[in-house]
Amino acid sequence: MNTTSLSSIGAHNGFSGRLRQRRLQLELRKQDLAAQVGVSLTTIQQYENGQMPKGEYAVRLSEALRCSLDWLLAGKGDADGGILDKSEARLVMVPMVEARLSAGTGSFETGGEILRHYAFRWDFLHRKGNPAQMVLLRVSGDSMQPRILHNDVVLIDQSQSDPVPGRIYAVGVEDMVYLKIVNAMPGRLILSSVNPDYAPIEADTGEQLADLVRIIGRAVWVGRELD
Repeated sequence: MNTTSLSSIGAHNGFSGRLRQRRLQLELRKQDLAAQVGVSLTTIQQYENGQMPKGEYAVRLSEALRCSLDWLLAGKGDADGGILDKSEARLVMVPMVEARLSAGTGSFETGGEILRHYAFRWDFLHRKGNPAQMVLLRVSGDSMQPRILHNDVVLIDQSQSDPVPGRIYAVGVEDMVYLKIVNAMPGRLILSSVNPDYAPIEADTGEQLADLVRIIGRAVWVGRELD
């Protein structure tokens, strides 16, 4: 194998060149890489033609190629530099999404609505829940003050949709998404705010819950940007 030509590929073609360079160095076929990353062969071909991977797929690519994420995406350092051998220390890119629900489902509609991604350590997310099911949501309003403020960013684990008394959840009410303290009572759910100015919302747990009220996931972390 001509390593000089491979280095040239990586140097001149940016991300796509580095991707192909590393794949060839590891003697991986495109279909093998696709299987490891969890995407189609066509997607890998698109990556090698210059399309950038989004979110967690970038992390999966770097793991499958056993290379630094910074090197793969931005050419910083070298391929083997800064690789964290322990899986607990790797980074996961969590999407920030619009507060909008998929029609008829209890989950965020993220297709085309991802605003940006933020990096979190995998071990931190794993302690909180399921990293693969987490999204970020920016808060609008004061119903959860002083615990959660307007414009805070909340991490939602969509795998935790069974209500635990006193915990905060993202709850879909018709076509809106709210953060509420959820308490289950016989035949109904009580959705409460921290701010006493907002009265609790009661929802029947029969057909009305399925049609109008959906628990999307539990809030497991909140972040705040300072002015």
